[in-house]
Amino acid sequence: MPLKAAISKDKSHIRTLVIVSHPYPERSVMIKGLQQAAESVDGVTVRNLETLYGFDTRKINGDEERRITRQNDRIVFIFPTHWFNITPMMKAYMNDTWGSVGPDLWKGKEMLIVTTAAGDDSTYGKNGRTGTELVDVFTPMKASALHAGMTWLPPLVFQGVRTSQLPEYQRQLIERLTK
Repeated sequence: MPLKAAISKDKSHIRTLVIVSHPYPERSVMIKGLQQAAESVDGVTVRNLETLYGFDTRKINGDEERRITRQNDRIVFIFPTHWFNITPMMKAYMNDTWGSVGPDLWKGKEMLIVTTAAGDDSTYGKNGRTGTELVDVFTPMKASALHAGMTWLPPLVFQGVRTSQLPEYQRQLIERLTK
């Protein structure tokens, strides 16, 4: 499905903020493609941390990011799984944007994480090397969402990613953003 043909159901009342990060943007195929898909959906604002702040974790403007976050109903984080974690810039974003405020900071908002991983079932899952499902790697993000008063949405995880599957990953993301 062409990105321009993205479904734009009457979800204009749900304002969505998408935070994108990739530690090696020059090598990014999947995250760039997912960002393009998000940008094709009405009511979505996309902020790419490396585009905005480079790689300097000290440059994140927490006040501005909180202002923007307050204007949205759903917060979506798109990133590659980076050593079983979020990216360094995303961690800095969380620290600077969320870290100085207490419980219920984002009460009533929704959180969705969207992540990619090269590892497949040989890495993730009960029988994989990690013995952990990819979705469970992000339990700290779930805890952050719940502490902030948010509704935790089931994550959208793509593991064993292949470039040939990008259109399908984009379709799934667009579907989640228009629900």
